[in-house]
Amino acid sequence: MIYLYSFLFAGFVSLVGQIILDNTKLTAGHITSIFVVIGAALDSFSFYDKIIAHVGGGALVPITSFGHSLIHGALAKAEEMGFIGLLTGMFELTASGITAAILFTFILLLIFKPQN
Repeated sequence: MIYLYSFLFAGFVSLVGQIILDNTKLTAGHITSIFVVIGAALDSFSFYDKIIAHVGGGALVPITSFGHSLIHGALAKAEEMGFIGLLTGMFELTASGITAAILFTFILLLIFKPQN
């Protein structure tokens, strides 16, 4: 059943994003930013952790999970180090994903030629 919930949650996030994209003049970058902020806001009130507990890995796939990871790391480090922890902890959980995205983009850029 958890697989179904995971699929439905990730599909719902994608559906909401597609509806916003089709019916507004917002670009994909705007929508991505909105979803990151929504994920961060949900984690600020500890609601995203409850979603993960109920839905499973499907909540860790959409872009809302990136906002969750940013805030989760910042709050964890803030408890340990204080105000400086807010600044350093934010990228502790997300550094590997950001590094992988930059590295894979560079490798693919060497292999394929961009259209424009």
